[in-house]
Amino acid sequence: MDASSKPTCKVVRRADTYGGKQGLTYTKGISTQSVGSTGICMHVVTIPPGGRAKAHLHEAHETAVYILSGVSRTWFGDRLEQFTDMVAGEMMYIPAGVPHVPENIGSEPCTAVIARTDPNEQESVVLLPELDAVLPAAN
Repeated sequence: MDASSKPTCKVVRRADTYGGKQGLTYTKGISTQSVGSTGICMHVVTIPPGGRAKAHLHEAHETAVYILSGVSRTWFGDRLEQFTDMVAGEMMYIPAGVPHVPENIGSEPCTAVIARTDPNEQESVVLLPELDAVLPAAN
């Protein structure tokens, strides 16, 4: 292997944002698209007060969430029948294929770091519009 094809470390500086299929705005981070990663994607999401994602799952990819600030409620399960609330400093694991919907139930923006085992930012996202109607109205 010559030096030009050897993998190297890369820094992702504060970057642009993009709108995800889930209806939230993400700050571009580590992904195949940004640094050529092959096994992980990591980015930041900020959900405004009362904001909620669209119901979705990630096919065959696990997700880890770390809350930096604010309060989040995540609905999950086959019919979104369960939920858990999280505050800054708490983490959540979401197995591959589990439907979920994060929302901000606080009065301040909720910011979180999200890491997935899918190196592509949006490839494994599957929207579940049939589940959006099963939740109570967002705050």
